[in-house]
Amino acid sequence: MADILKHLDLNSVDGTRLNIDALYQIVPSAFTEVRDDKTGEISRKVNFEVLRRLLGDNATDGDGEMYQFTWVGKNAARAEAAKPTDKTLRPVPEDSVDWDNTKNVYIEGDNLEVLKLLQRSYMSKVKMIYIDPPYNTGNDFVYHDDFARPVAEEDLEAGNVDELGNRFRKNTDTNGKFHSDWCSMIYSRLLVARSLLAEDGVIFISIDDNEVRNLRNICDEVFGEHNFVANFIWEKRLNRENRKEVSVRHDYILCYTKMVEEQKRSLSLLPMNDKALSNYGNPDNDPRGLWKSDPAHAQGGHGTKSQFYTLTAPNGKKHELPSGKCWLYTEDVMNEAIKDNRIWFGKDGNGVPRIKTYLNAKERGLTPETLLFAKDASTNEKAKNDLKDLFDGIAVFETPKPVELIKLFCLLSSKSDDIILDFFSGSSATAQAVMQLNSEDGGHRKYIMVQIPEETPEDSEARNAGYATIPEIAKERIRRAGAKIKADSPLTTQNLDTGFRVYRLDESNYENVSLSPKEYKQDQLDLFANNIKSDRTDLDLLYGSMLAWGVRLDLPLQAETVDGCTIYTVNEGDLVACFSSGITDKVVAAMADKSPLRVLFRDACFKEDAQKINIYEQFKQALDWADNDAFNNIRVI
Repeated sequence: MADILKHLDLNSVDGTRLNIDALYQIVPSAFTEVRDDKTGEISRKVNFEVLRRLLGDNATDGDGEMYQFTWVGKNAARAEAAKPTDKTLRPVPEDSVDWDNTKNVYIEGDNLEVLKLLQRSYMSKVKMIYIDPPYNTGNDFVYHDDFARPVAEEDLEAGNVDELGNRFRKNTDTNGKFHSDWCSMIYSRLLVARSLLAEDGVIFISIDDNEVRNLRNICDEVFGEHNFVANFIWEKRLNRENRKEVSVRHDYILCYTKMVEEQKRSLSLLPMNDKALSNYGNPDNDPRGLWKSDPAHAQGGHGTKSQFYTLTAPNGKKHELPSGKCWLYTEDVMNEAIKDNRIWFGKDGNGVPRIKTYLNAKERGLTPETLLFAKDASTNEKAKNDLKDLFDGIAVFETPKPVELIKLFCLLSSKSDDIILDFFSGSSATAQAVMQLNSEDGGHRKYIMVQIPEETPEDSEARNAGYATIPEIAKERIRRAGAKIKADSPLTTQNLDTGFRVYRLDESNYENVSLSPKEYKQDQLDLFANNIKSDRTDLDLLYGSMLAWGVRLDLPLQAETVDGCTIYTVNEGDLVACFSSGITDKVVAAMADKSPLRVLFRDACFKEDAQKINIYEQFKQALDWADNDAFNNIRVI
């Protein structure tokens, strides 16, 4: 009975296990159970012979000529994406805004590690992703991917990495892996990010000519070529640049959906603009409202025999079909439409028949176009000037994306309560875009921003203004933009969320006790009873456990004290935790009174196994749980 309270698995999701589970859902007959000779444990394995037979002639062993896209380090990048991490996210309430009420999240840390940590809590829950990754132009290319360099010693000697293994170097085209390093960086992150997208989720990726070809190939592999939506061309500048052979006036934004559906749009229609609305009128005072007229005939090659006839107008005038055309309706349907005043013959009744299309007959909108002009999506120059104005004339960030551009993508791909993710968030233009759109349409979209704590350049305006890292700039931007949006919003700001919770990526909350007890000194044996690091707080443990147990980071939290013990309740019972020692029956009763879905304790709180058994039985009885429910719903760390 000593193991009756199960330990919570604190590592992130194993990407290989995700793939195996997904394959099992499709072809369960290709799996078998295998016993491990050493441990005796039985596990589910893929039987490749059976799988090959199920695939028939559609399987290949990789030999011979075939179409594929590869680079040096691709296999290592794929393996890194699947490898779990034991790192954690630590809450920073003192750096946040409206911690208790906000649904927005800002995370400082390497985005590959962060994406892995988000998988359990946010898998298939993100509606839109927008990212503006490094363009690989030869400027500083900052990332921490050990798998991207085959010989760490060579990199250290060459000055490509520091003593901690962090890579800070220029990815110049003289580097033999100029494209390979970049491809490995983006490939691993997109593999993990895809799992966070909802089934109808959409991703937008800004890029330029340096890597657009490679990015398109990578996205075809990660998301599927059939899930390609568009390659938008954005007019990023209005002025001619005379320093180059050709003035580059545009960037690209690749767009993919996770799972394309027939009969359903991947992107929403854009709102009707004044030009489109000007086509609608009501010259005959039709009670059905505004309408416009459309041709009443179609291509004759697609028509049936009943669509070829002479149409007689109400005034008796005969209308013959133009050559190669047929009427859109059969004669009977057309006559019914004429009687119902749904066919327009002009003000004098002698005009060519046209069908009346009513503005309010269905949801109207404009189909998005691949050309995004500056008048609609703004420019880089305006984005920089707008940010400069927000910071009292200081140019704190060199390459922000326009809020208008990202807001347009939010409008195309998200609804009121959706989650929007940006894991190369830079100055957090995406956060401002989400808040701005919510203020305009009354939505409650939530954002997750992720940014590596990259230092601002020495002697830069940002550094001189006191901003040592990009996250410091971004958080201040959100604070200032949120206040301005609230002040300028045409809607009531009572429910407008301009706050954010800050989390920082850090090493595990727990000391490594992977060695056997006999390998430790006597004064180290306490680690086996309590391996939590001394600088970690209850909130560190709580939020780390929430990530491990699939509970979202934005949910409300309440704390109360019962018999000297602190009880934490997440979202009115999604998770109830207590890390205090001396847990009494009264504490357990108060926790059970929350009707929790999950219950969490600190293992070191219990001096003997009898306490665990007692608590197990108390929760079973109070919540009417079966043995299996109690075993799975009560965990210790």
